[in-house]
Amino acid sequence: MSRKAFLSVPALTLVAVFLAACAEGEGGPSPSVAQQGEGAPYSAYAPGYVVENGVVLPVNYLPNPYETVRDFGTLPDGRTWGSVSGIHVDIDGTHIWAADRCGTNSCAGSTVDPIVKMDPDGNVVTSFGGDMFIWPHGMHVDSDGNIWVTDARGANESELEEYPDEVNKGHAVYKFSPEGELLMTLGTPGERGDGTGALLAEPNDVITAPNGDIFVAEQHSQQNAEDPPPNTVKRVAKFSADGTYLMSFGQFGTSEPGEFRGPHALAFDSQGRLFVADRGNMRIQIFDQEGNHLDTWYQFSRISGLFITEDDVLYAIDSESSEVRNPGWRKGLRIGSARTGDVWYFIPPHDSETPTGGGGLGAMGEGITVDAQGNVYAGEVGAVQGVTKFIPRLVTVQH
Repeated sequence: MSRKAFLSVPALTLVAVFLAACAEGEGGPSPSVAQQGEGAPYSAYAPGYVVENGVVLPVNYLPNPYETVRDFGTLPDGRTWGSVSGIHVDIDGTHIWAADRCGTNSCAGSTVDPIVKMDPDGNVVTSFGGDMFIWPHGMHVDSDGNIWVTDARGANESELEEYPDEVNKGHAVYKFSPEGELLMTLGTPGERGDGTGALLAEPNDVITAPNGDIFVAEQHSQQNAEDPPPNTVKRVAKFSADGTYLMSFGQFGTSEPGEFRGPHALAFDSQGRLFVADRGNMRIQIFDQEGNHLDTWYQFSRISGLFITEDDVLYAIDSESSEVRNPGWRKGLRIGSARTGDVWYFIPPHDSETPTGGGGLGAMGEGITVDAQGNVYAGEVGAVQGVTKFIPRLVTVQH
């Protein structure tokens, strides 16, 4: 099954007209800087961003050929959505898995099933995971259809005071069958790791390689720190398919290759390269599967979620940019090429009276996935919660 991304000739025309217009005014790259490039099937110009004095200028004004549909999906028993950062398409290409934080922003004290599977109309057909999680965060569906979910923190002091039994939850990764049977646990629930072995510290995301190896990104807190505390863990841990700890790579840092200030999301491209959304450092770092650094990209902004299709279309969602956290950049979804790094489209944030992600304008999701028809689904966190769907539409241009 190939999840081909949406392509339309009118959209190509729109990009050409748009970028030509930008050459005469504000808002985007000019053809003199972003020249025609190989491997950019959606854009008349590549790379779709501008570099001045070695710095990538904000990519805020590329075309948006998508219709935004808020509040996708209906939870059972009249439940309202909480924060959703974990979301992933099923192997059938049509159903969508999501991890809801139990109607709020935490599952502490809740027994509802946070893991749900939705049909194309948003109806929940399967749910599980009740009384297992504190903070479901990252999600991955492997090639066998199994569902992996990270629990990215332990219970805090106020939660433990109210629910003392929650002490043995968090800091773990769970592998479930499609029916909800627990197949594997990475880490020891309730026990925070120190970055030296198999114990995990606030795991953000998990992904499996084609050979079955498992990669886990740690840790969630201290993503904006300049001088973090000694127990800070910033690494990607690697396990074998049977859960045996193999190695890890990465450390806290703000600039050098292999340094992280927030490895928040993971994705593989068709070559088997591991893309790491280093959110706190506003960049993507690319590695081989042994942790050797291959490249660093800044043109996709401050990324909370990553998804790469089988034909190497890269979806990078930014839920946090603001003048404080990433000056000049807007929250939004940037779509481009995992092969070349070109940026083709930008979906801007939707309106929200209360900005999400630490300020800035509007709201944009954190988790991201794409179905076989090219529909994009974002998991929302913060003032705006639940799931947003972005439907690709043909775009026409008046000549």
